[in-house]
Amino acid sequence: MASGSIQYKTEEEIDLIRASALVLAKTHGEVASMIKEGVTTRQLDKRAEEFIRDHGGVPSFKGYNKFPFSLCLSPNSVVVHGFATDEPLQSGDILSVDCGVFLNGFHSDSAYTYPIGEVAPEILTLLAETKVSLYKGIEQAVSGNRVGDISYAIQNHVASLGYGVVRELVGHGVGAKLHEKPEVPNYGKRGSGPLLQTGLVLAIEPMVNLGKKDVVQEADGWTIRTKDRKASAHFEHTIVVRKDKAEILTSFEYIEKALQQ
Repeated sequence: MASGSIQYKTEEEIDLIRASALVLAKTHGEVASMIKEGVTTRQLDKRAEEFIRDHGGVPSFKGYNKFPFSLCLSPNSVVVHGFATDEPLQSGDILSVDCGVFLNGFHSDSAYTYPIGEVAPEILTLLAETKVSLYKGIEQAVSGNRVGDISYAIQNHVASLGYGVVRELVGHGVGAKLHEKPEVPNYGKRGSGPLLQTGLVLAIEPMVNLGKKDVVQEADGWTIRTKDRKASAHFEHTIVVRKDKAEILTSFEYIEKALQQ
């Protein structure tokens, strides 16, 4: 069902996205279990692709506009769209792992940022507060609100802590296509933007910088880095707008289990 260019999903379609999101959540858990000093991001990318395909899915990102990997692997001052490399992770690094799964004709999309070894306290706080801002945004994803209510909730939380909110990259609708309408910025005004209605599936994804909001694109045409080279955090869930409380389709449960082991 469509309203303008915004696609609303039936319950049957939401069930299919939920199945895709479960494979995605388990993929994140598999990757999380490998993340430590000395591991390369290329190893993480290889394992994620194997796991997704073994579970009947296809990596959403691989080949998307010629993107060459299954994961976006973004360390330290890289905000998003980082390439897998053979450089080992080191203590003090942080790493954003962004993954998408295409299964049963539908995409799901989520991201999590990991500390490796001994990470500076101010950067650990950035990670924690960016994650908090994700859930503050999700709280606003209810029928009758507007996209700007999500955007404002995220921005209001992190800006109050002095962080920079990336402007050039936004959340989005998700479904049969990886990126659908509407865009979901991480900054904005309450009461602005498209109306939220039940059945709208969104990827909400705060990208928050320790320093200023400004970013630059590297020569590879993909990698986005903070202009001041300070750390950036990224957390993302795929959710569906409901009447009283958004339903989170993706999960960090498998990540958290892996990190506790």
